[in-house]
Amino acid sequence: MSAAPKNPDRITIELTGQPIGFAELIKIGRGEVTVTASAEGLARVAAARLVLESTIAEGTPVYGATTGVGAMKDVAWSPEELDAFNIGLVRAHHFGTGEPFPICVVRNAMALRVNTALTGYVGCSTELVQAYLDLLQADLIPVVRRTGSIGCADIGLMGQIGAVLTGVGEAMFEGRRLPAAEAFAAAGIAPMKMAPRDSLASLSVNSVSFAAAADATRTAACAIRTLLATGMAASGAMGGSRDPWIAVTHVGTPREAMIGKWLCNASEGWDWPKATQIQDPLSLRMIAQVFGTVFESVLTAGHKILAATGRSDDNPVIVDGRVLTSGGSLPLDVTVLLESASLTMAHAARNAFNRCVLLGNGQRRDLPVNLVPHGVIATGFGPIIKLAGEIFSRVLSMTNPVSAQSLVVAGGMEDEAAFLPLVIERFERQVQALQRLAALEALLAAQAMDIHGDEPGGAVKLIYDAVRRHAAFYTVDRPLSAEVEAIEAELASEAFLTELIAISPIHAIDGFFALGGFGMQGVQPTQP
Repeated sequence: MSAAPKNPDRITIELTGQPIGFAELIKIGRGEVTVTASAEGLARVAAARLVLESTIAEGTPVYGATTGVGAMKDVAWSPEELDAFNIGLVRAHHFGTGEPFPICVVRNAMALRVNTALTGYVGCSTELVQAYLDLLQADLIPVVRRTGSIGCADIGLMGQIGAVLTGVGEAMFEGRRLPAAEAFAAAGIAPMKMAPRDSLASLSVNSVSFAAAADATRTAACAIRTLLATGMAASGAMGGSRDPWIAVTHVGTPREAMIGKWLCNASEGWDWPKATQIQDPLSLRMIAQVFGTVFESVLTAGHKILAATGRSDDNPVIVDGRVLTSGGSLPLDVTVLLESASLTMAHAARNAFNRCVLLGNGQRRDLPVNLVPHGVIATGFGPIIKLAGEIFSRVLSMTNPVSAQSLVVAGGMEDEAAFLPLVIERFERQVQALQRLAALEALLAAQAMDIHGDEPGGAVKLIYDAVRRHAAFYTVDRPLSAEVEAIEAELASEAFLTELIAISPIHAIDGFFALGGFGMQGVQPTQP
């Protein structure tokens, strides 16, 4: 393969083998930067390669380099057979099916494979590292269908990338989905000939899962930021007391106190309705506790995922001049933390659903039942509150853990798995459901505010205005499906989140996940 010419106007991100941050992943995933490998990292790759080649020259079998894999681990290939074995190994693992991952995830997966190789523990060739960089430089991105991994190395996912490196499979190039050979010809680069160890190094890692997990957790942080704001809007519309938010800043956990402080500050932008009850329902009083826990869980998962971007999960590995077998391809730490975050998604959904029910029940602040204005003949929002309940049930149904499920394959050799791709897929569906739930809560809160003639400000006004751009004050029964979807799309947009964060930031969240432009200042141009 040969690298495409570099664009001197692009920012360069140099990979070093150290963990990659969310700001860098965003830039790489969008294809906005030139990705390079540090000289020190490439030196480590070359040193590990020498160890591997010396071991092979001594006649020592090396798993996946001179032997078969899985149930065929005891099959030794002769030097004359290695070329056929290596090209066949990657192509045999192009078996993924279903909808493809977003291009941003695949770009990041290739960058992660490069980065973890730069740790010097892999034994692959520097040519393999350069081959991934060439694809990124040419923006020739393999099509990776997302069903094909049990979460113990993404062999059926990374295999689709590896196969493209050899000139088969499919790739996206200049907006077109092409056979790999056509994409290579159009880009002016040549397929790679896999050397011993390179084939398995292109397969037996979790780079696609880690890239997808990073994207999913960041999207979750976005959705929870918005749902927290709609929760505050609903609380104000019902005349909820802010005293519990003040209290939690003194007696809560650090994360609960952070959310309580945000609620207090963000709610100062309008004439907050007077509290209408001595004691509010728990879904109003405990917003800080619920969302503090949710953010704690998502942050913990995010930190663990970023740590994985700078750690070799290969088998075998090169350590102290030796080729050692390894069990590092089991991403159980990330999987279990993501399953925990999945459970907190259900708590966030229940919290929001309960507020939707309170809004529709009437009684609070003398609001009418189903938020039907006085004197109006209409059914109102009663039916749509059932949609909120259905969404909560959907989120809850995907919290059952799957990582401990038993699965034995490869003649009994592979009897551990984490099912990380499945966990990620369910987590993504939960987040999508929360985005719709936020739209419903915002719609109900806006109706309640208009019934009382409230004039919200700050973050709540941002929510209110977004609703009213798509849904008028409800006085006559009408179809709401398209309106809910339009509100959902706006509240889930990058533009809305950026504006929300500009008004009311949460630095510990926004900075870490690079939300609303936070943290992007650290991605500075370097000389290519």
